[in-house]
Amino acid sequence: MIFTTRFAPSPTGPLHLGHAYSALLAHDMARAAGGRFLLRIEDTDTGRTRPEWEALIFEDLRWLGLAWEEPVLRQSEHLPRYGAALARLARAGLLYPCSCSRSDIRAALAAPQEGVPAGPAYPGTCRGRSMADRRPGDALRLDMARALEHVAGHPPPTYRESGPFGPGVHEVSPDELLISVGDPVLARKEIGTPAYVLAATVDDAHQGISHVIRGADLIPTTALQRLLQTLLGLPTPQYHHHRLIRDESGRRLAKRDDARAIAAWRADGASPVDIRERVGLGRG
Repeated sequence: MIFTTRFAPSPTGPLHLGHAYSALLAHDMARAAGGRFLLRIEDTDTGRTRPEWEALIFEDLRWLGLAWEEPVLRQSEHLPRYGAALARLARAGLLYPCSCSRSDIRAALAAPQEGVPAGPAYPGTCRGRSMADRRPGDALRLDMARALEHVAGHPPPTYRESGPFGPGVHEVSPDELLISVGDPVLARKEIGTPAYVLAATVDDAHQGISHVIRGADLIPTTALQRLLQTLLGLPTPQYHHHRLIRDESGRRLAKRDDARAIAAWRADGASPVDIRERVGLGRG
């Protein structure tokens, strides 16, 4: 199998040094393996994405010296593919509609009802609803208990990690999924809009990604993605979760940190080599 990886930013703000590190590391690893580097634009959050942010992504990455295969995959152009995945899960009886707002969930967790298991993510308020009851404005949640029953009797899902945070083969824990993840949203309240965890899982398979290279902040999503791969019959890539780039106070960078945006460094006269050295990748 050809080493194939991707950088998958969302055009909701400027790329910062953390994005530069992730993109450069993935590009370096693909080049060292004689493999492929792909760019994916994760633009399903239509309320926050902007064409000017997407244009700046391309400008920043080219300035850093990255090259990728064309055409670039834009998730907004492939909504039917995610709809097909949701339909497969629905046919298996693993989805249910949910009308709960965040305030509803907070209130239910503060005062859980008898017989409704309260976890850190979602208390199961709408779990008894059927898909036939879905109304406009409802999200779709995965019934985690049913999903785990669906894969029971098969070898436990595993994945291989090659990054600095626990390298080796990891077995997905059903208890971890039930307690820490709960019933996750797989489709947001906007009809046809997939949640990140579903869209990224489907696209990694569609693009033949063999190695997912991303920040350690996404480690908690890996077990859920591994379960979705099993439920949907998708291949499992190898994962490499890397360290995060942090500011002087130790906080990980966010898009609101405009002063650390790649474009700002570029405007101040920094070179691509300066950026590589600042994030600890050397001169390349």
